[in-house]
Amino acid sequence: MTSAVSGEPSDVLDEEHAKGRGERTAATLAPVRRAVVFDLDGVIVDSFAVMNEAFALAYKEVVGEGPAPFDEYRRHLGRYFPDIMRIMGLPLEMEEPFVRESYRLAPKVPVFEGVVELLLTLRVRGIKLAVATGKSGPRARSLLEQLGLLPFFAHVLGSDEVPRPKPAPDIVEHALRLLGVRADEALMVGDAPTDLASAQGAGVAAIAALWAVDDADELLAARPDAVLRRPADLLDLCPPVPGA
Repeated sequence: MTSAVSGEPSDVLDEEHAKGRGERTAATLAPVRRAVVFDLDGVIVDSFAVMNEAFALAYKEVVGEGPAPFDEYRRHLGRYFPDIMRIMGLPLEMEEPFVRESYRLAPKVPVFEGVVELLLTLRVRGIKLAVATGKSGPRARSLLEQLGLLPFFAHVLGSDEVPRPKPAPDIVEHALRLLGVRADEALMVGDAPTDLASAQGAGVAAIAALWAVDDADELLAARPDAVLRRPADLLDLCPPVPGA
């Protein structure tokens, strides 16, 4: 099948398969989209190198010498840091040095190519924007402010600011309430299965971002409504809001 997003095979779920599951495909994303909720790491910013460095330093400080299991940590991204530590069986005390080093290294985090242009175009088109991240809210807002991106977003929400973090739908539902839009008027863009699960639980179209994904199989297995290979592909799903 050919994608309605990028023209490449397998970029959008097979329509008949999706209809059988009551899902939306790109062809049925026709309702006016008034808002986009973004994940942060791996979607807006390429933070993995900095994250790796902060994780290694925190591991050495709390656990001791030896290779830090960052590859395993990365498989759980999208979740709140303490939840990842519990899943991995690592000390919760790693959070303090990890957060400390993340703040220190934040100026080294690059923005993905094409993201600034995407945010500018969405704003011109009248689309409301928010961030829903596994990071804490203060750390996410601090990073976006340092990068000059914070003004693009009406709201930036962290996992510490909702009762249940991803993969629960709470953070996406909270974003919708703050933005004043219905679930069928919004899209959620993420690079991890937890992002898509949170969107799907909230009744929001779940969009997979592949520009920072090394192995897309797990993400595609989460059955996104559409798949994007570069930031600009999102514009096909977000035409100008009438009267904006």
